[in-house]
Amino acid sequence: MHRFGAWTHPIVVVALSFAAALSGCGDDGAAVPEACTEGDEELLVALRSAPGRVRVGEGRLSDCLSEEADGDQLQLVGTSFVGAASRLATRARREPDGRDALELGYLVAAAHRGGDHTQGVHDELLRRLDQEVEPIDTSARAYRRGKRAGRSAG
Repeated sequence: MHRFGAWTHPIVVVALSFAAALSGCGDDGAAVPEACTEGDEELLVALRSAPGRVRVGEGRLSDCLSEEADGDQLQLVGTSFVGAASRLATRARREPDGRDALELGYLVAAAHRGGDHTQGVHDELLRRLDQEVEPIDTSARAYRRGKRAGRSAG
């Protein structure tokens, strides 16, 4: 009777080696710009440039939504975006044509711009952002202006 330990069988060794090699492919931490995972305050500071050129690190907000993101990055980006949207929405409800409504429109549109090309990876994040927008007046001029800018350049 031939006895191979489960971890010394040649097929298992080759499979584990292949899996280890694949786990390193493309995992250089650059799937999502680092600034996208640093919290909602980073996004809120960047959004002060809206409706002009909004940058998080070196990239656009839509660059934060990458289909190559790992689970930790997805969670950090989601937390940052939803946190920022929640803070903006709270203030936008009080002042529908204010600066916060413009920034919220930009943020949500930029997220959709990025997430629409990630084959469903960010669907839950986009759904949560849309929930944050529900109680505000999306027909307000400021929100629509931000949304147009975010869709085109976000």
